[in-house]
Amino acid sequence: MTDKYAVIGNPIKHSKSPQIHAVFAEQTGQDIEYGRILGDMEDFYGDVRDFVETGGKGLNVTVPFKERAWQLVNERSEQAKHAGAVNTIIVLENRRLRGDNTDGVGLVRDLVHNHGFDLEGKRILLIGAGGASRGILLPLLEKSPQEVVIANRTESKAVDLAELFAEHGCVTGVGLDHVHAEAFDLIINGTSAGLSGKVPAISAGCLKPGGWTYDMMYSDEPTAFVRWGLEQGASKALDGLGMLVEQAAESFFLWRGVRPETAPVIRMLRP
Repeated sequence: MTDKYAVIGNPIKHSKSPQIHAVFAEQTGQDIEYGRILGDMEDFYGDVRDFVETGGKGLNVTVPFKERAWQLVNERSEQAKHAGAVNTIIVLENRRLRGDNTDGVGLVRDLVHNHGFDLEGKRILLIGAGGASRGILLPLLEKSPQEVVIANRTESKAVDLAELFAEHGCVTGVGLDHVHAEAFDLIINGTSAGLSGKVPAISAGCLKPGGWTYDMMYSDEPTAFVRWGLEQGASKALDGLGMLVEQAAESFFLWRGVRPETAPVIRMLRP
């Protein structure tokens, strides 16, 4: 019997998830179908309930529903608890729902396994203190960087987020205007500024020679932040396509117990 999965969000038509999971299923011989659900802004819970009641086995959750999914599920993984958001729902026995968050695992796997970046002992600048940044902090800190500095336009939000994760490693919060010519090995853009072609207002010269930049956003053309990284002399200026595929692979593993190969899928999606 074919098991049913889907991604829910609003908007959702652009989602590459069905394409990604179709390749994963073919690779691993899993009998699944994977669709898109345009979530009702007023009745997200009802959409999830209807999916589960018609035999759905699991959901990926994208904007703007990740925080609502966190509230909905019956139990949460440690990563989901710390992220404050759920992007993966596993349907358990008796239709109980378990929530996980695979975004941070996806980013770390892309950096470490796909590109060979060693996070241990590195100084990392994370731009933005919203949900995207919160979702990746725990997996980053578990790799034992020297320090993670969270920089945000509203400094208090960066400070508050840093305090939430202080027990997991060396993490501090500052205002964007307090980031000057400090030598960071890796700068991660966790804001959505790139969607409007903008770059967060950080000083030139804060990237260490030979350092890397990473934009959690992705597009068919280089994002504004990828272009900024190249202008700063980054050894690698990456976008979030690899993160997208890796977080999907982690969801697939949580659902099916097998880990698909991601490299062929990343190559397929890269224009």
